[in-house]
Amino acid sequence: MYSKEEAKKILEKVIQYSKADGCEVNLNATAGGNIRYARNSVSTAGENTDATIVVQSYFGKKVGTATVNEFDDASLEKVVRRSEELAQLAPENPEFMEPLPQQEYGESKTFVPSTAKITPDYRASSAADSIKLAWNGKVTAAGFWEDAFSTAAMMNTKGLFAYNQATGVTYTVTMRTDDGTGSGWVIRDFHDVNKLDTSEASRVAIDKALQSRNPKAIEPGKYTVILEPAASAELIRNMLFNMNARPADEGRSFLSKKGGGIKLNEKVFDERVNFYTDPNHIEVPASPWTDDGQARKKMDIIRNGVVKNIFYDRYWASQKGVASVPFPGNAVMEGGSASLEDMIRDTKRGILVTRFWYIRTVDPQTLLYTGLTRDGTFYIENGKIKHPIKNFRFNESPVIMLNNLETLGKQVRVSAGGNVNLYLPYMKIRDFTFTSLSDAI
Repeated sequence: MYSKEEAKKILEKVIQYSKADGCEVNLNATAGGNIRYARNSVSTAGENTDATIVVQSYFGKKVGTATVNEFDDASLEKVVRRSEELAQLAPENPEFMEPLPQQEYGESKTFVPSTAKITPDYRASSAADSIKLAWNGKVTAAGFWEDAFSTAAMMNTKGLFAYNQATGVTYTVTMRTDDGTGSGWVIRDFHDVNKLDTSEASRVAIDKALQSRNPKAIEPGKYTVILEPAASAELIRNMLFNMNARPADEGRSFLSKKGGGIKLNEKVFDERVNFYTDPNHIEVPASPWTDDGQARKKMDIIRNGVVKNIFYDRYWASQKGVASVPFPGNAVMEGGSASLEDMIRDTKRGILVTRFWYIRTVDPQTLLYTGLTRDGTFYIENGKIKHPIKNFRFNESPVIMLNNLETLGKQVRVSAGGNVNLYLPYMKIRDFTFTSLSDAI
């Protein structure tokens, strides 16, 4: 891994080789490890390190990119020359934007030293804790632990230099009952490994598995649902990724108005829906800069159900004469004080969903998605979990979902992929649409 001074020295050397109109260089380095287990036994474990230099050279609007993972002087000069050769051969990019000058970045909170020092023994011990609980609980465990320590730095001929280090650990475990009728699942994701307790996570998954044995079938239809944050995470992530200005302006988005225009500063969701991004959030910190060097700042996305900001890349912002709004590295949805137990107790008839999976788009303009429940789906009656139920296929839009809010609960950090960490509450939603049954456990 590279310190700020080491990264800057390497990038300065690369920049000095440039003969193009301009040049942008990225250094990315990662070190990490993993351990995987299945059928209550470790199957694979490993560590990996990697470092690359990516050089983008441009002549006018002609751009060429080349990558190298050897950092000696000859290799660095060679990769610059190669990017310049490719740029000369490339057609003009009509949407090319010159690199940014130096920006002001806030302090980063994405690096935790203890996470960067995880050892193979630590991973093995954490896996062993989970496996022992599975053996004692007479269930079968399958889990995956992955940790990473990364360095990212960039520099360009306009004078910009950006640097960030980050750590992270993600752990998932599935517990299956020995009779094959029950399944429980948990995901935990943190920058700080000290917040991860694989025994606690495994106990949750075991309890789900045991409680979900011998599920009963109930009729599909519209139900009140309690969604755990892991269930709503991918739907929310998909919604955020569709809050870009260009598709909205071009009539291809749920934020497009009929006849033209976009739904900016308009109420689109229930008034209790509040989303914001903050790279310095203590639970879900994010890099203070984006891949193209823009600075990230705290910003409302949705406030009291009103869309306050949508995301403009630099090119589209220049076409519309507005300031660019970079895509966030995290998103926080404000919640309430209700616990999961409170929500269940206040539900006369409903369904508790652990998670969704295999989510696919049905209609991009309304954000209608389909997918399946999995790993613990339960019927609630008169304030109590009555019995497990067979899994459903659903057809639902997060836009409709966030207009059918009944209760917001406590927030939980959850990973949804796409380099966006989410901090989401438990949610109680009315009229969630389940379309058919699934026999899969």
